[in-house]
Amino acid sequence: MSAASFLGLTGLIFVAGFDTLIFIVSLVVSWLVVLILVAERLKNLGSYTLADVLTYRLSNRPIRILCSICALTILLPYLLAQMVAAGALVEAMFGLQYQQGVICVGVLITIYVGFGGMLATTWVQIFKAVLLIIGGTLLAVGVLQNYNFSILGLLVAVVNKHPSGVDVLNPGGFFDDTISIFSLSLAFVAGTAAMPHVLMRFFTVSDSKQASKSALVAFLLITYFQFLVIIVGLGSIAELIGNAKFYLGGTNVVGGSNMVAIHLSKVIGGDIFMGFIAAVAFVTIVAVVSGITLSAGATVSHDLFSQVFNGGRKSERLEFWISRITVLCLGFVGVSVGILLQGQNVAILATLPLVIGASTNFPLMMLAIYWKGFTTRGALYGGYAGLFSAVLFLVLGPNVWVAILGQKHPIFPFAYPTVFSLGLALLFCWWFSLTDKSARAKQEQFKFSAQNKIARGDAPPVSNT
Repeated sequence: MSAASFLGLTGLIFVAGFDTLIFIVSLVVSWLVVLILVAERLKNLGSYTLADVLTYRLSNRPIRILCSICALTILLPYLLAQMVAAGALVEAMFGLQYQQGVICVGVLITIYVGFGGMLATTWVQIFKAVLLIIGGTLLAVGVLQNYNFSILGLLVAVVNKHPSGVDVLNPGGFFDDTISIFSLSLAFVAGTAAMPHVLMRFFTVSDSKQASKSALVAFLLITYFQFLVIIVGLGSIAELIGNAKFYLGGTNVVGGSNMVAIHLSKVIGGDIFMGFIAAVAFVTIVAVVSGITLSAGATVSHDLFSQVFNGGRKSERLEFWISRITVLCLGFVGVSVGILLQGQNVAILATLPLVIGASTNFPLMMLAIYWKGFTTRGALYGGYAGLFSAVLFLVLGPNVWVAILGQKHPIFPFAYPTVFSLGLALLFCWWFSLTDKSARAKQEQFKFSAQNKIARGDAPPVSNT
């Protein structure tokens, strides 16, 4: 439940119609994966980050370096998506320049996370979830009220208003090949289940049962919220197309597609309601960005500094300051690059890290938890193969090579290469684990039975201190 979901997906519905359901359905399904396969086992095996889970039976230093590189590569583009949304929102609401909006949010988040830490981040997550559910519900009800609460009436208005006519409700508005659809679904299902700032949440609850309960509550809330996104997206087509205040022709509106939910709130409830929805969106950005930066800080301070560079010797004071310095650096990078990405759809930007997460963290996590034959050698070859192939294919594909870098034609034809990069990661993990005959590999496989008992809850969980 992020700015990318609220602003970006409603904008994609406005532009592409039916195909946006691929994003939404896949996102909901991803939480079933988390609920059934990940939540309890992750909590039982880990204490702070995903690397804690992997290093229960795999080599500590190389695995933590790999996990840290993967985590930072995932978190940075996701941060950029939120910064682009923030800049567009501040620009539309306060009349400031886009660049000023990005800078304001970057400074605010850096100060907030730097002083507040996990407790403050948790409370702002709770606060934004409540506001987002309330705001989304009011907006959806306002849309349906204009059509006597008839979904059919709303769909008729959408078909009559949208430039594509009835095709807006048919597949093909955004994707024209099966590979892209399957890869995008795979990115959402596997990527969401492997996002570092999502996984980190399961280590903050008291036990594995609470982890499952948290995942169930999240699944129910997110499913309801995505239903609201569909109604708001369809309502934006019906209410904004042809509206002289906002409509610029075709599928273009003032401020770009990311702003359709904000414009719709003004149509439905006037300036006061628009101010409320904009404030909700802003709090959402603060919450998500704070979670991202906190996760990045934990990765650098806990996995890299404490476990790799400091030889496993913990120093809470040093970890604290290194985490805060990381937050400061990430805030600077987020502001600098976010300014360059003005105008990009935030839902598409937020999908890029999902591809990387699905190609790196997801196969490493699932194989480490469920496959006895998984070894450090397989994890390293598979993890780096998934990371480099995902980044390379994304850069050479339409979303970056054409949309961001301005080239005429992509070198890699598919916008979402998950099926290729995840396939390579799994192949490398399997082959290099299978052919690993070292003494270390035998020891790692021997540890699987003890790990499996802990993961299932048949033995005491790993300490959370």
